[in-house]
Amino acid sequence: MEILESVKVCIAKALDKATADGHNVDGGLKAIGLTDQRETTVVWSKSTGLPLHKAIVWMDARTSSICRRLEKELSGGRSHFVESCGLPISTYFSAMKLLWLMENVDDVKDAIKKGDAIFGTIDTWLIWNMTGGINGGLHVTDVTNASRTMLMNLKTLSWDQDTLKTLGIPAEILPKIVSNSEVIGEICKGWPIPGIKIAGCLGDQHAAMLGQACRKGEAKSTYGTGAFILLNTGEVPIKSGHGLLTTLAYKLGPQAQTNYALEGSIAIAGAAVQWLRDSLGIIKSASEIEDLAAMVDSTGGVYFVPAFNGLFAPWWREDARGVCIGITRFTNKSHIARAVLESMCFQVKDVLDSMNKDAGEKGSLNNGKGEFLLRVDGGILEGSRHIRVGREGEELQSFQTRYGRRNQEEESGVLVQSGGKNI
Repeated sequence: MEILESVKVCIAKALDKATADGHNVDGGLKAIGLTDQRETTVVWSKSTGLPLHKAIVWMDARTSSICRRLEKELSGGRSHFVESCGLPISTYFSAMKLLWLMENVDDVKDAIKKGDAIFGTIDTWLIWNMTGGINGGLHVTDVTNASRTMLMNLKTLSWDQDTLKTLGIPAEILPKIVSNSEVIGEICKGWPIPGIKIAGCLGDQHAAMLGQACRKGEAKSTYGTGAFILLNTGEVPIKSGHGLLTTLAYKLGPQAQTNYALEGSIAIAGAAVQWLRDSLGIIKSASEIEDLAAMVDSTGGVYFVPAFNGLFAPWWREDARGVCIGITRFTNKSHIARAVLESMCFQVKDVLDSMNKDAGEKGSLNNGKGEFLLRVDGGILEGSRHIRVGREGEELQSFQTRYGRRNQEEESGVLVQSGGKNI
């Protein structure tokens, strides 16, 4: 419920800012678009509108035992659903979180039996509430968010019936899948902008890719809590042979062509800086880490692996745990700070190496020179010398790198997809 209230506050502040800047909000606002944190899972009662459990966020690893069980039981092991859904069995994806709720939360079990439970990622939860909730709210999701559940068939863009049967997930609790750019519905009374259309929705990383204008053969890397690198592969889904995910890039209209992407998801990037601040007290604010790391020319042999919740792409090791090695009597806070920053670069390089191999095997994805344009964005880049000139810049020779001028690529992307001609 906190999420709903925060969105209402966000809309109200945006309206105030637009009005203060001289925009005609009352007569000029035609539609909005949504972008959201992917994979985070909610199950709620369609009769009361109340969540049946707290949302399980994307990096929550409580489902690791379910993942290990399925890997042993299913003939394809970890890759059992890759052919249809593009994703390995992992704690990361919504299907595993939904299974955990179905197996461990009595309220969820009972509501499913009574036909009162509905499932969604954050976009679905918001849209259902914004369009009426228990009074006719629309139960929908978009193709990008659906592609992150491990339940959607990448070719048909519909829920994969074999996957649902294998996992024992009832289809009736799932939302309708729509494109990224179409009028979904109107905002209901009780919200700051009743009657305004919701004209599209994108998962956050897909919105950033669209906002960065990544065409086929171009990639983007977003640095935030984690780091997420997506390469637009055009209208054909490419199965990775090197630990990456096959996912939707975007579909800008019901009849529009579907664009796909290869993705490398890194669980811990900026979150490691938060750990230095909140758990170790090495810094008082995140902004201090750059100056602290710049006090030394190297890590002094210190290496840091931020596998707090396992490792995502390209390793997919839920059992991995964080390590800091190479510490000597002469190691100081600056060496550790620099090692934390370099850990982001090393992880991104692992993903880009895999991406380079996958794309290189599909020769049409390069520019004829074996190069790939990498657009970089995200809040952690603000004022960051290290991310720009550190090991990533030294070693990534097969990518031309361009840095975003703003940290608003997701907003730009959702603006593009919500500005369709049908409004």
